[in-house]
Amino acid sequence: MTPEECKEEQMAELEALESIYIDELEVHTTEPYPSFTITISSQGLDDPEREQDSEMCELMFTFTPQYPEEGPEILINFETEREERIAEISDIKDAVVEESLGMSMVFTIVSAITDKLNEYFDENTRLREDAAELAIKLAEEAERKKFEGTKCTVENFMAWKLKFDEERQKERKAAKLKLHDASKLTGYELFMIDKTLDESDLQLLDPEDIGVVDVDESLFDDMDELELED
Repeated sequence: MTPEECKEEQMAELEALESIYIDELEVHTTEPYPSFTITISSQGLDDPEREQDSEMCELMFTFTPQYPEEGPEILINFETEREERIAEISDIKDAVVEESLGMSMVFTIVSAITDKLNEYFDENTRLREDAAELAIKLAEEAERKKFEGTKCTVENFMAWKLKFDEERQKERKAAKLKLHDASKLTGYELFMIDKTLDESDLQLLDPEDIGVVDVDESLFDDMDELELED
C-alpha cells in the first residue's frame, strides 16, 4: 500500500469514527497524519448510585505513514490506583494491534478496552457491596459480643479463681489486723469509736429486769420504833 493509499484509508477511518463517537472523539490534527483522542468509559457513569464504580480512559491515537500496515501510536491515560489494570489495558491494546495489522483497527481497540472497563466496573461494584456487607456483619458481631460476656474456659476460670483467692486472703488479713488493734483499746476508746456499744450491753439484759429493784420489806419493820431526833 502506497503512502497516498494509506493516507486515504486513514481519512476514511477517521470520518467513520467521528460518526460513531460523536461526543467522545476530539480531532487534534489531520496533517501530516490524523491525530485524535477518544474518551471511553464503562457502564454506570450516568447512574448516581453506581457512578463511583465506573471507570474512564482516554486513548490518543496518531496514525503513522504506513498505518494500517503498521500499528498507530497510542497514548493511554487511565487513572486508577491499581497498577495491574494499567498493564492489562496496555496488553489488550498490543494484542488487538497485532491481530489487526493491515486493517482499520481503532474501533476494535476501543471496543476491547471498553469491555475491559466494564469488567472493572462490575468488579468495583462487587467489591464495594462486599465491603459494605462485611462492615454490617462486623458491627452486628460486635454488638452481639456485648451481651455474650466472656466464655468460661479452664484457663480463664483458673485465672479468676486465683485472683479471687488472693482478694479473700487480703480481706482475712485485714480483718485480723483490725481485731488485733481493737483488742489494745480501752473500753472508753472502744466506746468513742463505736457508740452503739452501750446499746449492745443493754440488749444483753432481760427487758423485764430493766428498771425493777427488789426490796426486802422486813428491813423496815422496826422503823416505827426508831427515835428520830428533831
